[in-house]
Parts: sequence; structure tokens; C-alpha cells
Amino acid sequence: MPRPVLLAGASLTPFGRTRHKLLDLLAQAAQGALKEAGLQDVDALYLGVMNAEEFTGEGNLAVALADRLGLGGAASSRVETASSTGAGALESAFFAVASGYLQNVLVVAGEKMTGLSTRATTRILAEVIAPSERRYGASMPALAALIARAYGRAHNLGEDQLRAVLGAVAVKNHARGALNPFAQFQKPISLEEHHAARPVAEPLGLFDCAPITDGAAAVVLSSRRGGVRLAGMGHATDSAAVTRRQGLTSFNSTRKAAAQAYAMAQVNPQEVDFAEVHDAFTMFEVIGSEDLGFFPPGQGWRAALEGRTGPEGERPINPSGGLKARGHPVGASGLAQVVEAYWLLTGQVDAARRLPREPKVALTQSIGGLGNNNLVTILVPASRPLHQPGSWQTSFSLPLMPLAPPRPEPPPGEVTGKVLACTLLHTPPEGFTAPLGLAMVRTAQGWLTLAHTDPEHQPALGSTVLLRLEGGLFRAVQVGDLAGTWLRTRSAWRRLPTSLRLWRRRLSR
Repeated sequence: MPRPVLLAGASLTPFGRTRHKLLDLLAQAAQGALKEAGLQDVDALYLGVMNAEEFTGEGNLAVALADRLGLGGAASSRVETASSTGAGALESAFFAVASGYLQNVLVVAGEKMTGLSTRATTRILAEVIAPSERRYGASMPALAALIARAYGRAHNLGEDQLRAVLGAVAVKNHARGALNPFAQFQKPISLEEHHAARPVAEPLGLFDCAPITDGAAAVVLSSRRGGVRLAGMGHATDSAAVTRRQGLTSFNSTRKAAAQAYAMAQVNPQEVDFAEVHDAFTMFEVIGSEDLGFFPPGQGWRAALEGRTGPEGERPINPSGGLKARGHPVGASGLAQVVEAYWLLTGQVDAARRLPREPKVALTQSIGGLGNNNLVTILVPASRPLHQPGSWQTSFSLPLMPLAPPRPEPPPGEVTGKVLACTLLHTPPEGFTAPLGLAMVRTAQGWLTLAHTDPEHQPALGSTVLLRLEGGLFRAVQVGDLAGTWLRTRSAWRRLPTSLRLWRRRLSR
């Protein structure tokens, strides 16, 4: 039997823009967690930092932090799973303690991102995107915007209704962030302010995207002491390329990770009292609420609009303010979610931040990359029995989307397809001109591709486009139904001589 894994201490630094160095932030969080746990030494240190080499020019930080903390002799390792890195470091430490190999482990995660320009930071973050999509200038906001548009189209949401859903998430999370002394944004916003904000990647505006942030988080895991138990862990990956996925409105990696975590904890989704869900983009909270089993597929948007994910609702989501308001130092966020959950479960927050009902089960979900390296963690009070009589009824699972057929190389002749989603990216990575028009297109042959579009004449969702190769990249040119029929007919006539030659060869045999 695995050993119980307990949280004996937890700490956060304030999130936002700071002059402190990354190592200073990591040490500050680590010292806070060790102090609460009543420990001066641990068996091992697990550090989560996504990309300090490019953000700050620092490396070998696990050893540097161990030196700084006086943990000479303790094992020190660094874990990286893109923007879920903090949760990935926690997972590694969890299994080390659960196996009985280690007894007390320090987990620290952080990032310092504000020392570079926004465009440079966007480029670094985009490096986790598949190279085949990064060539188009696709950034995280651009792909998130395409997913938001695809979700709206799949569930028959008009543009105004989609913006209202996104706004409901942003307004809720900023209201909670206003109560959080560790949050980067401590000011509520109105729906009108959300709608009037500067566009980033349509339909996403400034208040739909988590900010660039500095910060660190830390926890101490122990097999001997602690007020909260890590009851379930799940971790799954998906295709790095969004264009290899059949569906754009759900993340396979969340669904599979959630099923693993629920099974380990023997907890049903309906038993979760609150959740910290990765909302780097407001649409991701909506999708996450469905993938985690809180609401049926296609109903997360309605729950957000109706306030069912607010602190008074049936399933409070992001009572901390989420990544959206607390901030998103990419290496730290997955662990910061766990710290916030720990504080709520143990009552270590101001009365204004508490939930109306005393929580007994918390869940955190962290996304790595564009939904392709996701982790789910379930936390309960240490006093809760390992196996609750009668509580575990059925295993949770949702069907996984199959991979789309790969794009042929080179594509056969002229290609037509249907536009699944499109966006105007107003802050593209370095090397691309703003605004950058992008579309996600499903070809007649069934494969998906990104394509550049004319920024002044965006294709309509569901419309037929002709894909032309320009410099090795597709450009989508919208055509009407009659024009599309003519293009397909012309392409068939062009292939006819080749077909006749093949039949002649077969008959001559």
C-alpha cells in the first residue's frame, strides 16, 4: 500500500512585477513552507521552473536553491512540463513520498518573466507550441482564441453571447482576486470594462488572458505530519500539435488525468467542493469545468453565465482569482493552485475569502502547453479516511477524441476546406506583422491545418476556402459555394488525364 502523502506547510510570494531575482523569490517561498512545517532539513528538493535560461539567463537552479537554503546533502532535481511545471514538480515529489523512499520533501516552483518585453515573452512562451504551427506565428493567445471561436460555433453561441461567457469568467475571477493579498490584480472589473478592453486575439481581449508575472510557491510533503492529504494525482499528455486533434473544444489530457485522480482518491466529481482550474485564458476555465466532470459537455458556458461557478454556486471555481487575477508565473502556477487549496481547506484565509460552505474536497487542474501536458490533483483534510464508505460509486470517464489524419506532404494539388475558427492576433510573436490573421481549416480530405488570412477580410466560420501554398505556408482565400463547386470541378478535370493513363496501364496488362 502507498503511504499517505500530507501537506505539512505551504507558502506563496506576492505575485506581480518585482525587482527581486528569481532565486530570491524561490528562497522566500521555500523558507515560508519549511517554517510552517517546522523543518530545517528535508530528504530532497524538487524544483519547478519552466524556462529560466531564456527569461533570466540562469541555470542549474535546483543546486543553487539547495545551497541558498543550506540543504547540503539533500537530493535536488528540476522538473519541467511547460506551464504545468509547478504541478509536475509536485507529482514527482508525491510519488517519492508515497513509495516510502523519502519522508520529507520540499517542492518549490517559480518564474520571473517581467524582465523582457511583451513580444519577447510571447515568443518564449510560444516555443512550447509545435514547430509546424509556430511557423505561422501562432502564439498561445492565438490558439486559445481559435479554440474559443470553435467552442462558440460548436454550441451555437453568437459572438455577443460568447463574449458574455468570457466576460462572466473574467468578472468573477477579478472579484475574487480583489480579496487575495497575493494576487497581481486586486481590483474588480465590470462586464463593460471587459468588453471595452484592448483586443489581444479576437474574441479574446486583455481581460481574457492571464498576465505576465513574477512569483514563487512552495509546499512541504511529508509521510508523518500535515493537515491536508494529497488523495489523488493524474497526469496525461496529448498531441503537441493542435492540428492533430479531431476536437478543439475539449482537452483529452485533462479528461484522462481527471479519471486517474478521481480513481486514486475514490472521489466523484460531484463531491468536489471547489476547484482551482487553469484559466490562463477565460475559455479554458469553461472547457476545464466540462472536462473535469462538473458540468455535461457543452454546458460549461451556461454554468458560467448563470453564476454556478461563483463562490455561492454549486461548484465554485477559482476562489483565489485564478491565473487570470492572481497572475501566471508559468513555472509556479500549478503549485500555487495547491497552496491556495491548502489554505482554504485549513481555514488559513481571511473570512472574506472563505466559501459559504466548509470545504472537504478540493481539486486543482494545471495545463501544460496548449492543453497537451495536464495534471489534476485532489486534496482532502488529513482526517478524512482513505476509503470513504459508500462514497465511491462509479469511475469517472469521458470519451477521448481521436487524432486527426496527418497532413500529406506535399498536399495534393489545390486544397479546399471549411473554416472551423479564425482570429486576428494583435500582438504576434517577434518577426510577424500585426495584426496577423489566422484560421483553423478542415480540408475535404479530413486533415486540419492552420492558414494565414487577409486581416481585412476574415473568412466566415463554416465558409469554404481555397488553400494556397505561399513560401511553404497555407493562405486561405474565401470562396462562395458556387466558386467552391467550380474549384472542385476544375481540380477533378485536372486529375482526369492522370486517371485515364492509370486505367490504360491497367487495361494493357
